[in-house]
Amino acid sequence: MKKSLLSLAVSFAVTCSGAALAQGDTASLEQRIADLEKRLEKTEQVAVDAEKQASAFEFHGYARSGLLINDDLNGASGTGPYMTAAGALGGAVGRLGIEDDNYVEVILDHNISQDDGSWSKYRVMIADSTETNNEWTADDSKLNVRQIFAELGGLDSFDGALAYASIWAGKRFDRDNFDIHFMDTDIVFLSGTGAGIYDVQFSEDWQSNFSIYGRDFGTIDSSSLEVENYIVTMNNYIGQWQLMLNAMTAADNEDRDQTASSPTKRAENGYHALLAYHGNNFYGGGEGFSKTGILVGQGLGAELKGIGSNGNLNEDAQAVRLFSYGVTRFADNWRIAPAFLGEFSKDRVKDGDEFLWATANVRLAQELTKNFEMVYEGSYQYMDLDNGTEQADGSFYKATIAPTFKLDTSGGFFQRPEIRFAASYVDWSENLNNYSVSLDNDASTMGEGGEMIFALQMETWF
Repeated sequence: MKKSLLSLAVSFAVTCSGAALAQGDTASLEQRIADLEKRLEKTEQVAVDAEKQASAFEFHGYARSGLLINDDLNGASGTGPYMTAAGALGGAVGRLGIEDDNYVEVILDHNISQDDGSWSKYRVMIADSTETNNEWTADDSKLNVRQIFAELGGLDSFDGALAYASIWAGKRFDRDNFDIHFMDTDIVFLSGTGAGIYDVQFSEDWQSNFSIYGRDFGTIDSSSLEVENYIVTMNNYIGQWQLMLNAMTAADNEDRDQTASSPTKRAENGYHALLAYHGNNFYGGGEGFSKTGILVGQGLGAELKGIGSNGNLNEDAQAVRLFSYGVTRFADNWRIAPAFLGEFSKDRVKDGDEFLWATANVRLAQELTKNFEMVYEGSYQYMDLDNGTEQADGSFYKATIAPTFKLDTSGGFFQRPEIRFAASYVDWSENLNNYSVSLDNDASTMGEGGEMIFALQMETWF
């Protein structure tokens, strides 16, 4: 009996001890699970923070680099989209196969996004351009900082028409500049140092941007006074239409030193306007896009592309420019991009001068494989130029064929990078040989035409 009682006691003790041990194991397991959950939360937070940190930085860029050889096996010089006598007036021609510079842009952005939807952007852009083919270019470098600005948007303080607006200040290219890529020419290039506000929404279809930019023209020797041109802009988008208005003033600009060879009274004020239609198809039909418009300017505004950038314009200068270009696919493996750009200006450098030029350019691409295509470009420019002392009229011609490699030819004209080889023939009328648009610092001369140019080049952007 005693033995049985002892056995029961031992069994009871063992059972209680096992239960206590089980409870201890359960508590330990729950603690371990809790620790693991905390570590998982911490790991997830680290991942989120890392993702935010990574997305806060952006790297963008553009570059082109290549080699040009003329038919004498020398380095081709004096070429490029502005190689003609009208180049000093902005008269660009097709760029394919004739660009000889090594140009690079590096853009670094830092972005901040808050939980309330507000955001900021800081941008710095560094660029360089050289003509030399050597690997050490310090003596020829034009390295500089082209943009440095900050922008804020999504601010709680903004409502009504400003609900979706952003504000900025610093040195920058205007966000809504646009160009004809195939001729390496901007339609408008508004830039400088200043401040502005984007995306003021007056109605569902009417959006406007406002800005003020400053640009330097130089000093007045007598007082070392810096002459600045201030450009005030209102850029309106109404549906697919754009109406851009610019007014500018540069006090004392007419007092800057004159040169004996260019007796002009420099402008101190100017006006500039752009009316454009941005089509979301190719001139009303077919995939692609098209853009067409007119620019007019007076005084300082007669520099129609680089708005407010030319302080040497005559006070009576007047200019009008027409443009139209588009891109479409007209067959399974064929693309086409026609472009037209023309301008008439008078009293530009001095009273009585008149300059007329017009360029027609066509680029074609024939997709032969996924990674290889043949690209063709034809360019024609007519010039009738009278600088008040001499007059010249005639034409420029260029024809280019360029075997091109890329990652995917179906990506269209604007997919990069591209590696291309090209052969171009350029020629122009004898009347234009050695003609100078200006007797001052807008000089642009052409030698004799009838030349083959061979090129290899890479181009990329992202």
